[in-house]
Amino acid sequence: MRSGSESLLIGEGLSYAYLERFPALEKVSLEVSRGERLALLGANGCGKSTLLKILAGLIFPDHGSYRAFGEEVSAERLEDEQFSAAFRTRVGFVFQNTDAQVFSPTVREEIAFGPLQLGLAPAEIEGRVAEVTQMLEIGDLIERAPYQLSAGQKKRVAIASVLVMSPELLLFDEPTAGLDPRSRGWLLELIDELGRAGKTIVFATHELAELEWIADRCLVLSEDHRPLAEGAPAELLADRELLLRANLIHEHAHRHGAVLHSHPHERGHHGRAG
Repeated sequence: MRSGSESLLIGEGLSYAYLERFPALEKVSLEVSRGERLALLGANGCGKSTLLKILAGLIFPDHGSYRAFGEEVSAERLEDEQFSAAFRTRVGFVFQNTDAQVFSPTVREEIAFGPLQLGLAPAEIEGRVAEVTQMLEIGDLIERAPYQLSAGQKKRVAIASVLVMSPELLLFDEPTAGLDPRSRGWLLELIDELGRAGKTIVFATHELAELEWIADRCLVLSEDHRPLAEGAPAELLADRELLLRANLIHEHAHRHGAVLHSHPHERGHHGRAG
């Protein structure tokens, strides 16, 4: 957490088991300050996606507590329509699998869906859609159906459908998974720009190369779903024993000093998001 900054999210002792018998999180605590970019690191199956779903209010911990924006978040609280509407507007979640998120007949309808649910005036909805499509450079896709889009284009549309709501908190689950190099570089630049614009960002990943560029701090989860370490990206990336324990690198990389640091600009990714 940034010194002196306001705590936007506070999770204490979060535990969760699917079907009440398959552990996914074990006593995980975290605190995220406003404007911070936190990376959740760990091997597949360690609980990163589960933790993001708790932060998004999509599932609720079996044990522990979660507060966001100074308020407790629970199933009971989200039954209150006013609280639920306020919370859902302030939190944006971009799923790893965009097919689970993009469902409208056209891109325009997909991006306009959230603002329509808020009951905004047609002129304001049109303005928001135009602004976000320009920012994400997808104006030429506006009348297309989602099934006509590439993986990178679908990811842009999914992000547009979230950004159009102007959320304070952005949650990304494995944001670069399945993307080609150009789309991957574009998305990393976008996350960097959103962070510099003051958005609070929490993202799950098991990729290490760009951490120092897009994360202020990292929380590492072990394969037994518990917190393993927390700290600045450079500090954690330098701890190869930690990376081995977390199954984030393999023994060959450990012995031969594989490069973990790179920056998309160094590989020729210059496309900006807007």
